[in-house]
Amino acid sequence: MQVKLVVGLEIHVQLATRTKMFCGCRLGYGDPPNSNVCPVCIGMPGVLPVMNGKAYEYSVRTALALNCQIARFTKWDRKSYYYPDLPKNYQISQYDLPMSYDGYMKITLEDGTTKKIRIIRAHLEEDAGKNLHEGQGHSQVDLNRAGTPLLEIVTEPDMNSPEECRALAIELQKLVRFLSVSEADMQKGHMRFEPNINLHIKDDDGREYKTPICEVKNLNSFRALERSVAYEQWRQLEEWKRDHDFTMEKRGKQNRGWDDNKEETVFQREKEEAHDYRYFPEPDLVPVEIDDAQLDRIKAEMPELPQAIKRRFVQEYKLSEYDAGVLTNDRATAEYFDKAVRSGGPAQRVANLVTQYGLKTANERNCTLNEIGVTAEQTAQLAVLLEEGTVNASAAAKIFTTMMTDDRGPKVVAQENNLIQQSDAGALEELVAEVIAANPKAVTDFTSGGKKSGKARGFLLGKVMQKSKGQANPKIVGELLDKKLS
Repeated sequence: MQVKLVVGLEIHVQLATRTKMFCGCRLGYGDPPNSNVCPVCIGMPGVLPVMNGKAYEYSVRTALALNCQIARFTKWDRKSYYYPDLPKNYQISQYDLPMSYDGYMKITLEDGTTKKIRIIRAHLEEDAGKNLHEGQGHSQVDLNRAGTPLLEIVTEPDMNSPEECRALAIELQKLVRFLSVSEADMQKGHMRFEPNINLHIKDDDGREYKTPICEVKNLNSFRALERSVAYEQWRQLEEWKRDHDFTMEKRGKQNRGWDDNKEETVFQREKEEAHDYRYFPEPDLVPVEIDDAQLDRIKAEMPELPQAIKRRFVQEYKLSEYDAGVLTNDRATAEYFDKAVRSGGPAQRVANLVTQYGLKTANERNCTLNEIGVTAEQTAQLAVLLEEGTVNASAAAKIFTTMMTDDRGPKVVAQENNLIQQSDAGALEELVAEVIAANPKAVTDFTSGGKKSGKARGFLLGKVMQKSKGQANPKIVGELLDKKLS
């Protein structure tokens, strides 16, 4: 029997505009319920929507980064359905003429190879409100979110493992943050995933079956996405083993929810098809047309994208794939590192300082690298001191920490705190001679050439470092030991 998992993703990205999609109400997370509403977004009769131009521009920017074709003519459609948090009883979306289509994105697989995931379309729409069920004997509706601009990205069913789904989600989050079109904070609902999952099964007799496509709704973490896909992969196979009529033809599609506590999906309802939504052109909004001048301007303003930056860091700066990946997790870190290297810092030394000290501090403080108090130029100067052997790694850690609250350069900080590494061979020769004289057994072990030799060398080196209070250059000390005892 052959079993193939097939997954397509729908991703909703909340765009980082100041106001809603079709009205001037402000977007503010955590504001009192129903405080950011107006007649337009609560669906009062007779009101007229007006399109948010910045939201459209952000959508074009994202679509270009996803290698999509940009439609020069696109229109708005009404998607009709009833739900308590949708006061109009329809959502303004795009149906047959989306603003972009036919794109792709590449993801890196666990074995280091890349895979192309095709993008069917990326289109604009408005979000619904939010139902509140906790702490009351009844449900309440908060319409602050109603009318929020969403970019919906729809992929082809090109993913064949839970890990591939997670990889695509991570790359998309990184991408929209690099483009500054969304904060993509999943805890705040800025990014939500809806995988469409089924299995293609070929039994021992060569007969082929396709299990029903199940869409898992509103996942807001990478963990939930990966685990829900893995659970559905297991559940659908078990269902089919019990009943070979568990197929698309016999059962149709369904929507399911994810129970994070039980780590399982739960049935919600049969899945609607396009005709169920009764799409028709939105009569209150004119179509959108984009000309060459507008498109060229948006293209010219596009930043370097994360995958391109990672590739450049590996090729130009000779970083490992891992280090380049960490440094391109967000735009602020990538730009900080780039600036430090262009300021004269040796690339690998800068990478070590940024990843070991800078990002650790930024994560602890929940801020960006630019906000920890150490400039890219200071990091570059400290990297040079490390490369020259002027300071050692432990001293560099102290200097970096001091510079978070000290504007002076790393060399001044090192001098004032007695952290300069001693590299004067003449002065170090005296310390080496003292240690050799005081440890005859270790000297004998070192010169014996047996298994104890390496251990003895390390012991003698440690003694010299101890006598110098950690300020001796270990490389020079090692060379002097080898020379004197050879």
